[in-house]
Amino acid sequence: MTNHQLASPTESAEAEARIRAGVEQGLPSAIADLGALVRLPSVSWSAFDPAQVAASAAAVAGLLEATGAFESVSIRQAPIGGGAELGQPAVLATRAARNGRPTVLLYAHHDVQPPGKDEDWQTRPFEPTVRGDRLYGRGAADDKAGVMAHVASVRALVGALGPDFDLGLAVFIEGEEEFGSRSFANFLDQNKAELKADVIVVADSDNVDIDTPALTVSLRGNVTFKLTVSTLAHASHSGMFGGAAPDAMLAMVRLLATLHDEDGSVAVDGLTERTDAAEPPVRSEEQFREEAALLDGVTSIGTGPILSRMWSKPTVTVTGIDAPSVANASNTLLPSVAVRISARVAPGQAASDAYKALERHLRANAPFGAHLEIDDVDTGDAFLVDTDGWAASEAKRAMTDAWGKDAVETGVGGSIPFIADLVREFPDAQILVTGVEDPDTRAHSPNESLHLGVFKRAILAEALLLARLDRRSE
Repeated sequence: MTNHQLASPTESAEAEARIRAGVEQGLPSAIADLGALVRLPSVSWSAFDPAQVAASAAAVAGLLEATGAFESVSIRQAPIGGGAELGQPAVLATRAARNGRPTVLLYAHHDVQPPGKDEDWQTRPFEPTVRGDRLYGRGAADDKAGVMAHVASVRALVGALGPDFDLGLAVFIEGEEEFGSRSFANFLDQNKAELKADVIVVADSDNVDIDTPALTVSLRGNVTFKLTVSTLAHASHSGMFGGAAPDAMLAMVRLLATLHDEDGSVAVDGLTERTDAAEPPVRSEEQFREEAALLDGVTSIGTGPILSRMWSKPTVTVTGIDAPSVANASNTLLPSVAVRISARVAPGQAASDAYKALERHLRANAPFGAHLEIDDVDTGDAFLVDTDGWAASEAKRAMTDAWGKDAVETGVGGSIPFIADLVREFPDAQILVTGVEDPDTRAHSPNESLHLGVFKRAILAEALLLARLDRRSE
């Protein structure tokens, strides 16, 4: 059979049998390579060592180069905004499509969240550790497992078909997703020709559980910013002036309390919820309590079905606060207090409009005439997947065949803001949001882990998808 001829059913079945065998045989190497990536503390936040992110990019480039599938593998950086500062290094690997085959862009990110406190981890955060059927470590799931799912699926494809297949491939492994993808738009603009694809697979989401694959079809947007509340020109003695002079902590606490109703629902006029979504699957209160790790006696917040609260409604969360620690507390009235606000925006609302609603609410509700400063604003739009295209059908079929259970469409409460940039730059591409996570992954949290069975099935699903698209004639 020449490369431009479509495979017969028998040849296709034989190729897929080789894919399955290759994934099985290659799994130990994929896990070992993932462990090596986890050992690199590639935190992209500005307070951490950028050399570690550069080392991680070099390791990923080496893995992609070693597959033998690509005509070009390089490490590239793009400027942030309109300035001279460069974003963190990303990896770009490409091979051109031949004989009318489609091109698939595989995305993941090799940077990770900060580890947090070592004492909150049962194992060292950057020492990959297998316990039972899970691999523990920062980035073991989010998203170095996504990186390795791409690498391992390409390895299986090359093993089954040889390196001379016709499918076009581009692999884009970003280096700053956890720090807001600040150079992402410029990177797309500078490398648009090499990134252009018919199908884009974003491996940065989760699955229903360890036995049920999911194609993510909706993602909330996000708005984050730093809010500083000031009431005094300097700190004052709490005994001498307390009771008459409003301290910044009192003002901050009262202001933050206006963001939610008594039941915990968001109470910001102008933040909307998605009303056209289909009824989500039932998630019991008991299952939710276990997955979210609620303490005994603590109730859930909001109203309506649990999954609709997480997929279709806005949230406002205080994720950090700058104030004296308990150990360093003195009897003074604080002049200023700063917090980090993280809001999730329901699909259907622009993140810029959500930010305006939040700013308007905060300024209208500042108590005691407190002064407000809002800066370090970051926004990302929500996303809804068009599931009518052939790529979504092929992806769900590959998932079902790899997992042995029907794939389901799900929403996700988290955000992947850069997808809006992909849609803008490549409006004709079909975007598939997949992932290697499950409800016990604890991404961004201490004791982050990857279920190794999920990892294997995710690799197989992607490898089957690629092999089938190699047989697709456009």
